[in-house]
Amino acid sequence: MAKIHKTAIVDESCDIHDSVEIGPFCVIGPNVSLGENCILNSHVVIKGPSKFGSGNKFFPFCIVGEDTPDLKFKGENTTLEVGQNNTFREFSKVHRGTKAGISSTKIGNNNLIMPGVMIAHDCILGNNNVLVDNTALAGHVTLKDNITLGGYTLVHQFCQLGSFSFSGMGSHITMDIPAFIRVAGNPTKPAGLNSIALERNAFTKNEISNLKKAYKIFYRDSLRVEDAIQKINNECNLDEHIELFIESIKSSSRGILR
Repeated sequence: MAKIHKTAIVDESCDIHDSVEIGPFCVIGPNVSLGENCILNSHVVIKGPSKFGSGNKFFPFCIVGEDTPDLKFKGENTTLEVGQNNTFREFSKVHRGTKAGISSTKIGNNNLIMPGVMIAHDCILGNNNVLVDNTALAGHVTLKDNITLGGYTLVHQFCQLGSFSFSGMGSHITMDIPAFIRVAGNPTKPAGLNSIALERNAFTKNEISNLKKAYKIFYRDSLRVEDAIQKINNECNLDEHIELFIESIKSSSRGILR
């Protein structure tokens, strides 16, 4: 049987795995599913419909699965879907989806959501992302995998950030960021390839050099997007990383920050 503190309030409709620990003064609303080995410290609020995989950790005063404050939301039945081994630190907040979006907010695996972070309605997060203190994602934002957002980063609605991208502290992101790209400053601008992350993730020197070549073509040759992609296809080794870089550009809907 789950270990539930006597001061916690857990709705009888919840599906709680026997290994879950729920600490003092937590409130778990209707239609919440908590997988194996989830740990809720004190004063955690979770609302549903929400489903969480195994190994998620919740720290005091985080609010996860709350109704969105979006004025278009009228109480429709929308969801939050969370994978495994995510950490929600103090005062972070995550909203469920809206019918105007995909009706769900989705978070993958192994994400670190630091204190004060906001993830708004209909956002999609992949795996292994780090959102540093007080980062805010507006509605409909998509983060791929292995992304780090520096503290106080603001991301405009409908933006997409490619895998292994990085933002410096206080960045204001209003357009899409391709995979592997580092942005910083105010106004926020491209600041090179995210080479440190690539080295830490065991990219070879040749792979990093190949991506640097693609970066220079796309950002420094003053070419139209279509012409830059064609030149990358002609002059770079078309490995899986270059293909990911190109795909993250082609899939842009808000335009690329250049």
